[in-house]
Amino acid sequence: MIDPGKLNNLLNAPGIEALWDMHCRQMAEFGFDRLLYGFTRYRTPTTLGDPEDFVLLTNHSPDYTEGFINGRLYTDAPMVRWALENDGAQSWSHIRTLKLSPEEERVLAFNKAHGVTAGYSISFKSVSPRAKGAIALTARAGMSQDEIDRQWADKGEIITALNTVVHLRILSLPYNAPGRALTKRQREVLEWVGDGKTVQDTAILMELTPATVEKHLRLAREALSVETTAQAVLKAAFQNQMFVIEP
Repeated sequence: MIDPGKLNNLLNAPGIEALWDMHCRQMAEFGFDRLLYGFTRYRTPTTLGDPEDFVLLTNHSPDYTEGFINGRLYTDAPMVRWALENDGAQSWSHIRTLKLSPEEERVLAFNKAHGVTAGYSISFKSVSPRAKGAIALTARAGMSQDEIDRQWADKGEIITALNTVVHLRILSLPYNAPGRALTKRQREVLEWVGDGKTVQDTAILMELTPATVEKHLRLAREALSVETTAQAVLKAAFQNQMFVIEP
């Protein structure tokens, strides 16, 4: 049974950092001491989108993250492929049933070198074909896949429910991708444009010149790596960077 107090803490976490810290500690109690969460809203038939736009959260070592994420090994990871094609939870024993390519074998060798050998992946249901979120739960060093499968048989529904709650909470909280955070002024001009105001209207409301408003819009577009202001409004809204209540 889920502890109501812990569930309430997750639901009321003030930000992603606090939420993630609580979740990592809670999953460690179930034997999963390393987590890797990823979410994209920019998936296409051939790509997951720009990695800089991903929501990525992990407590893996920097060495592992550097190779798996920055080295783009995730593009050939068997369980990432499974997560993209399925919803729900899956034991990593699934890999034993696959005929692996040399690229996939390379990912497994990398994982083994970092002690990432047993665990479960959970792929979350999406309402958009362009969005996908999943989390990889790595078992504590020394635990076999058979051991973690037995643990899952007993606690799997609770673990899946807690991860789903965390996923939904992450989607509701502001997330600033590294290097893509907006300044207060940039957020404000996008908010007014999102409300349907023109540059001239925004200049009057903010007591700025139209040229200054245009400058903030340009900088917002650059920060979000988009070409148009409409795209900037959409991406900022996706990341919950607009209409944010200041702490």
